[in-house]
Amino acid sequence: MHKILAVLLCVFITIPTHAASLINDTETEILLTELVSPLARAADIPNGRLRVHIINSDDFNAFVMGGEDVYVYTGLLKQIKNPSALQAVIAHELGHTLGGHMTQMSARMGAEITRTMLIQALGIGLMVAGGNPSLGAGVLAGSSGIAQQSMLAFTRDEERIADDMGVKLMIKANLDPNGFIDVFEQMSHMTGALESRINPNRINHPLTAERLNNVRAQIEKIPSDYHPTNAPTDTQNARYELVRAKLVGYLDNADRVMTSYPDTDTSDAALYARAISRMQSGDLDTARRGTKTLISRNPENPYYYELLGDVEYQLGNYDASIAAYDTALAKSTTDSPQIETALALVLTERRADGDVSRATELCKRANLTSPAPLTYWVLARAYDDGRADWARAEYYQMIGDKKNARKYARRAQQTLPRTSPEYIKSGDILK
Repeated sequence: MHKILAVLLCVFITIPTHAASLINDTETEILLTELVSPLARAADIPNGRLRVHIINSDDFNAFVMGGEDVYVYTGLLKQIKNPSALQAVIAHELGHTLGGHMTQMSARMGAEITRTMLIQALGIGLMVAGGNPSLGAGVLAGSSGIAQQSMLAFTRDEERIADDMGVKLMIKANLDPNGFIDVFEQMSHMTGALESRINPNRINHPLTAERLNNVRAQIEKIPSDYHPTNAPTDTQNARYELVRAKLVGYLDNADRVMTSYPDTDTSDAALYARAISRMQSGDLDTARRGTKTLISRNPENPYYYELLGDVEYQLGNYDASIAAYDTALAKSTTDSPQIETALALVLTERRADGDVSRATELCKRANLTSPAPLTYWVLARAYDDGRADWARAEYYQMIGDKKNARKYARRAQQTLPRTSPEYIKSGDILK
C-alpha cells in the first residue's frame, strides 16, 4: 500500500482524456497563467477567464479551445527554452481564436463536402448517361483529392494569418515579438532537413522557413522606440527554468535527465531535475540531500518544501513530511490544491489525533479550488461512512470510469441520509 501511495503522491496526477492526459501542478500552472495573462488582456479576455491546462505528451504543440482554455503540451514546455518563445506560441493560438478560424473551418468543410458531392454526382451522371462506368471513374476518384487540396490551402492561409495576428497581439500586450523568431528557429533546427523533402502543397502548415521570413519582415516594421515593458522578468525566466527542469525530472528517464542536467551543472534547475529524478528512481537519500541544498539556497521557495515533503513521505518519515508540506503552504502566496492534497494523504496515513478531520478539511478546500481525482481518492480514505463511497464515485467519475462511478454512487445512496449533500451529488452521478 505504501508503494502505491508513493506513486499516487507524485505531483503529476494524470487524467485520461482521449489519447493524452492532463497534468496538475500548482507551480507550473501559476507561472504559465502569469505568462499568458498579458496576452489574455490584449485579446480582451476578462480577468480570470483564461485557463491553462498541461497535456502530458512529448508533442511540440499547444492549442486554444473555446477562446478561454489554453492547452500546452509538456513536450513544448521541455523544449521551448525561454518564456517569450512560449508566449509567442500562445499568441499564435489566440490568433486563430481572434480570427474566428474554427468557425470558418467548419463552414469551409461544409462547402467542400458540398463541392465534392456535386463533382461525384457529375461522375455518376456520366456513368449513367454513357452506360460505361469508366467514363465517370476519373472524375469520381479525383473529387476527394480536390477537396483535400482546397482544405490544405485554406489551413495554410489560416496559419499565416495566425502568425501575423500573434505578432500584433504580442506588441499590443507589450511583450517581445522576437519570441516568434526563437520558436521558428528552433523548429527549423528540428525539422529543416525533413522539410526540404516535403511538397509544400501537401501539408496543412506553411514551411517553417517561410513562417520565419514572414515574422522577421513583420517585426522589422515595428517602430524603433517600441519597448516590451511586459516582457518576462529575470525572476520569471528563472522560474521557467525550474518548471522545465521539474517536467524533465518527473517525465523523462534517468539517463535523459542526466544528459540534460549532468552532475557538473550546479544550477538550481539542474539540482531540481536531478533530485526529482532520483526520488522517482528510489534514491531517496540523494534526493533529500539535493532538495535540502535547494532549500538552503532559496528558503522562501514553497515548491522545494513540497518536494521535500514527497521525499520524506516515501522514506516513511511522516512527521517530517507533514512539517515540510505545512511550510510549503505557509510560504505559498496562492491557492495550492496539490500541496493540500499531498498533505492530506500523509495525514490519513499517519492518523494521529486530529489528522483525519484535518485531512478532510484540506481535501474540501482543495476541491473548491481545483477538483482532482487524487483529492477525492484521499477524501475516500478519510471518511469511514457512506461519504467514502460518494468520494470514490466522484474519483471514478473524474477518471472516466462510469461503471465504477455509478456502482459507488448507488452504494453511497444506500447508507446516506437523503437530505445530505453527498446523497444528492451521488444522484447527480447516477443521472
